[in-house]
Amino acid sequence: MAQPGTTMPAMTKQMQDCIEACMNCHSICEETMSSCMQQGGQAQMQIMRALMDCSETTRMCADMMMRRSPMSGEMCAMCAKACDMCAEACMAMPDDPQLMRCAEACRRCAEMCRAMAGVRM
Repeated sequence: MAQPGTTMPAMTKQMQDCIEACMNCHSICEETMSSCMQQGGQAQMQIMRALMDCSETTRMCADMMMRRSPMSGEMCAMCAKACDMCAEACMAMPDDPQLMRCAEACRRCAEMCRAMAGVRM
């Protein structure tokens, strides 16, 4: 961890890519929640829980990486799990293009977060 008065080490390309994947996933989850609310239905409510968890987790994960939190690795691992669960929930409705787009973003984010989970910030 950087000492007070010193600059933080440069952000790696891997960190930048993971932050970008998290922010993209967060945005798509938010869009998908809006789409699900318009459609209604019991199946959509189950998907909504996964979308909410994923949206919040990806935002927090990106924030923690940007500030080089010492808990970023653990947050990336949790984020990968939330993204996997959301992708699986979205796949329950394969005919919905928004849900398929969301599942793809979640899978990409999960992959990036798994790679970052073991990296020291």
